[in-house]
Amino acid sequence: MKRTNTAKWIESAHRWQINVQKDGVRKTFTSAKPGRTGQREANRKADDWLEHGVKSGGKVADAWELFLQSRAAISDNEYCSAESFGRVRILPYIGDKKLAAVTEQDYQAILDYAFRSPVRPGRDTLSRKTLRNLKATITQFVKFCRKSRLPAPELYDLKIPEAARYVGKRVVEVDDLKAIFTDDTTLYRGAVCRDEYINYYRFQLLTGVRPGELRGLKWANISGNTCKIDGAINTHGAHTRGKNDNAIRSIVLSDYALAVLDAQRAYTGRQKYIFPMESMRAYYRRWERYQQLHKMPPVSLYEMRHTFVSIAKQLPTGQLKQLVGHSENMDTYGTYAHALSTDAAETAANLETVFGKILGPESTH
Repeated sequence: MKRTNTAKWIESAHRWQINVQKDGVRKTFTSAKPGRTGQREANRKADDWLEHGVKSGGKVADAWELFLQSRAAISDNEYCSAESFGRVRILPYIGDKKLAAVTEQDYQAILDYAFRSPVRPGRDTLSRKTLRNLKATITQFVKFCRKSRLPAPELYDLKIPEAARYVGKRVVEVDDLKAIFTDDTTLYRGAVCRDEYINYYRFQLLTGVRPGELRGLKWANISGNTCKIDGAINTHGAHTRGKNDNAIRSIVLSDYALAVLDAQRAYTGRQKYIFPMESMRAYYRRWERYQQLHKMPPVSLYEMRHTFVSIAKQLPTGQLKQLVGHSENMDTYGTYAHALSTDAAETAANLETVFGKILGPESTH
């Protein structure tokens, strides 16, 4: 059977996509590769399915591609999580193996190896939480195969290694925090120069916004000392509504945060996005390089958020939850906007006091 259409670029999802149908079954195939290479890849996947489908003697990689499409139909987050686990933790080891030959022990070996393999300097193993999510993805894939009448082993005793532990959250230490707000140098191509991402780090630390929320911030989101967070841009460059409903919120900005915005406007001009970046990976590489030059213990971009929570925990509980988007009672931006009208001044003053004890007034200039 031959297809009659071709893959199209979906700007909102930043990927090529093609829908095809065979014997009443409709499938979607995608590729995140840029340019015509991505279009050809998506078309090839569709052609392979139309011609061969996934047979009982097929490979794990073939079934995994269809599994990813089922995840994409649920949400971008489901797709991104499964795609990442497959690409990094599963397919390199059993992708070329025939489905009928895969055993429960193969999946157990994947979990065991993932536990032993290093993540990054200073953190030797995956956390128990990440291993739990990997196990859940494997289980979902096996269930998908069964429902698709493809060979799949029974998972009677799939276990996370007993030695796995929940990894505590790291935060930027006080001395390192002060350095970030006074030293804007980094190492680039062997030379010390100004870090063009310095205001990105500072704004994250001062507000507790998630990395994806930072990437999605526009100047239109700023009004006075209020910042409206109405979405995010994920690691694949796709625009989303954020991690959950509470992620849509407004936060009050301290004078420190406003000073960082002024510095960023002076450096980049009033572009659409406040903190433009090539990709989340590029942003993370810049942050790693900054930490290495200044001999800081490794802290992830997301752990900057934990640093903010650790510092701002002196705020009243309600104010802190609203700032970081954790309040269970906050359903929409409108709900919180009403609260801002009476609480913004007090929250701003409290934030100013908390950061002032660490950074001092000179850091606002």
